[in-house]
Amino acid sequence: MYAIFKNGGKQYKVKKNQIIKLEKLNYDVGKKIQFKDVLMISDENTIEIGNPILRKSIISADIIGHGRHKKINITKFNRRKHYLKHQGHRQSYTKILITDICKN
Repeated sequence: MYAIFKNGGKQYKVKKNQIIKLEKLNYDVGKKIQFKDVLMISDENTIEIGNPILRKSIISADIIGHGRHKKINITKFNRRKHYLKHQGHRQSYTKILITDICKN
């Protein structure tokens, strides 16, 4: 069984007991959270697609930690113009463990 849900403008495909990294959520480590924007749930025999959302379905998860991804280096360069610019970025994330997928 797997499900697709929406969070932070992105869609994630998850299974039970899977660990994923989402964009930074402002919750403490160890807190239980629920996602209600479920777009699709697939069982062994059936596929349920909500338009736009499956109303009564919930995905439960535990927050296991917070962190930051590797640094991305951005270089802008124009040849023969004496222009060189460096910039870096590190995206924050929240690591969660999917504990349950409920479809009602």
